[in-house]
Amino acid sequence: MIRNVAIIILYDNKKRILLQHRKEDAERLPGYWGFFGGGIDEGETPEEAVRRETKEELNYELGNPKLIMVQEFKGKHHDGTKYVFVEKYNPSKKLKLCEGQGMKWVLLNETKLLKIVDHDIEVLGYIKDKF
Repeated sequence: MIRNVAIIILYDNKKRILLQHRKEDAERLPGYWGFFGGGIDEGETPEEAVRRETKEELNYELGNPKLIMVQEFKGKHHDGTKYVFVEKYNPSKKLKLCEGQGMKWVLLNETKLLKIVDHDIEVLGYIKDKF
């Protein structure tokens, strides 16, 4: 099965990124830490998808997300293309967790301690010098 996804990496002034802790009963990657975002609907662009998913999952309106990476991946449940966007977090906008069991700001070197799927680890390696 093919499932294309768009994800957002929000980062702050301390160069921390925001990660989501998926629920233990999640359909995909239960209990893993990962990025906010999700599937691209038919007829939707990757940017439209990342804006919609960020609003659904964090109640956060993106300002100007920048596409920095496109990754082909193979997963346990599906293969696809991942569109990776980044944006500096605007602290005047509040975040509200609407999906998953938790979220936290982490430095890139702290991600080594978390349960993260291989293709997301590749993204973390790619972005280490990008902001």
